[in-house]
Amino acid sequence: MYRHYSNKFEREIVIIHPGEYFASKDDLIISTVLGSCVAVAFYDRSSGIGGLNHFMLAGDNNSGSIMSETGRYGMHAMELVINAMLKLGARRNSLRAKVFGGAHVLRTSPDGEATIPRSNVAFAMNYLETENIEIESSDVGGTTGRKILFFPASTRVLLKRITGTLITDVEREEKQYLEQIKKPKKPAGDEVTLF
Repeated sequence: MYRHYSNKFEREIVIIHPGEYFASKDDLIISTVLGSCVAVAFYDRSSGIGGLNHFMLAGDNNSGSIMSETGRYGMHAMELVINAMLKLGARRNSLRAKVFGGAHVLRTSPDGEATIPRSNVAFAMNYLETENIEIESSDVGGTTGRKILFFPASTRVLLKRITGTLITDVEREEKQYLEQIKKPKKPAGDEVTLF
């Protein structure tokens, strides 16, 4: 996560990466860049609280990946951002959502990874339907990446398509992140804490 002040928008921008989320009741911007990943912008208009997550994989009920400690898997990413919003004072029955991402940008990937974008989008839509959270808008699929600027206070989203050489950077980052999360974790007993 990275923060900086934008002179153009005259407010702070919080940039999240795959596996991260952020919720706020302040008048700021939450931003991310998406390829195969999906981001869901949640908001409660009555409280002015909003949040955005960014997940790489939908998850697999049988592998235990849903219980990951990070937001890299869909189920956990959803619960993390919603819980952060509830702690700030949002009401779950007032939540609305906007869904973005799920583009086929991993052009040189094995066939199995071609299903990642479809699975991510399907997971997000199914989750929101199951939880009775209204989807007010979405921009998913295709072959171009997206840069999202989410204004939680107003629920406004600015979306820019990423094409050309910039999409190569998105593809490279996603491949690196995918390799990282597919590596098996060391058992907890192998960790050493220095104090």
